Amino acid sequence: MQLAMNIIGDDLIRVEQQFVKDLESDVPLIRKVGEYVLSSGGKRVRPALLLLAARLCGYKGDKAVPLASVIEFIHTATLLHDDVVDSATLRRGIASANTLWGNEASVLVGDFLFSKSFSLMVVVGSMDILRVLSDATTIIAEGEVLQLLCTGELDLTEEQYINVVRSKTAILMSAACEAGAILGGVTPQKQKALADFGMDLGIAFQLMDDTLDYIATEEEFGKSIGHDLEEGKITLPLIHTLRQCKDNERDVIAAVIEKDEMSLEEFREVSGLVRQYGGIDYAVGLAQRYIQGCADHLAGFETAPVREALLELADYVVTRSK
Repeated sequence: MQLAMNIIGDDLIRVEQQFVKDLESDVPLIRKVGEYVLSSGGKRVRPALLLLAARLCGYKGDKAVPLASVIEFIHTATLLHDDVVDSATLRRGIASANTLWGNEASVLVGDFLFSKSFSLMVVVGSMDILRVLSDATTIIAEGEVLQLLCTGELDLTEEQYINVVRSKTAILMSAACEAGAILGGVTPQKQKALADFGMDLGIAFQLMDDTLDYIATEEEFGKSIGHDLEEGKITLPLIHTLRQCKDNERDVIAAVIEKDEMSLEEFREVSGLVRQYGGIDYAVGLAQRYIQGCADHLAGFETAPVREALLELADYVVTRSK
C-alpha cells in the first residue's frame, strides 16, 4: 500500500481527525466505544478507496475527506453489530467492544454511527452520493440477514455464498469507489467501472478473509481462528471441500458445525480436510481472478500513479496475512 500512502497519506491523517470531530456527543459512552473501535488498528482500506477514486477522477475539492470518514463510520457500525451477532471476543487482535461494554452498548453505538453517517452525508450535499451510500447500507443489512439464514447450511452453493459476500462486504467498497467517481464528475461509464472495481476487490477481500480463518494464527489474523466454523458459517473453502469429500467426511464436518463449541482437535480435523481437498487454493485462486477483473475495470483510465496505487491496493488484498 506504499504507493497509496505516498499519494493520500496526508488525507488519511485528516480522515482520522475527522473521526474524532464526528464522534462528538453529549453521551460519553458513545465517544468512548466509538474511539476504541475506530482507533483499534483498522487498515482504512475503504476510506483509501474513496480518496484514490476521487483523485483518479480529477477531484480537487474538500469533500473527499469527510466522505471517507463517513465510509469508515458505516464500516465500524457494521463491525459493532457483526461482533454481537457472531458472539466475537476479538477484533483486530484486541478485545471486541461487546466483550468490554456488552452487547447492548455495542448495538446502540452502532446505531448511532449509522445515524450519524446519514447526517454527515446530507452535509456533503450530493443526492447521488446519498443514494449510493444509503442503497449500500440497505444491502449490507440484507446481506447480514441472508448470512444468518445460511448459517449451518451444508448445501449452500458457491453462487449463494458469493451473493452474501457481495451484499455483506463488497458493496461498501464498491460504494466507496463510486462515491469518489461521483465527486470527480466523470462519465457514467467510468463511474460504473469504479463501482465494479470496488465490487470485485471486495469479493476478493472476503475470500482471502475466509481462508485466513483456516490458516492464520490468532496473532496474525487479529480475531479467533476457526471462529467462522464454530459459528456455522459455510465459507468458500468449506463449500469446495463439501463438494469433493466422502460421505463419512461430510458427516464429520456436519457434526462439528452443529456443535455450540468446537475443540481444537475438531478444528484441526476439519481444517485438515479443507487442506486435503484444496479448499484454500480454490478460494485463493478465485480471489486472484477477481483481482484480475479489477485491473480490467481500470483499463479505461489513463496510466498514472493514482491508477497504479489502486491496482497495488488490489494486489495487497490477496497477499496480506491479516
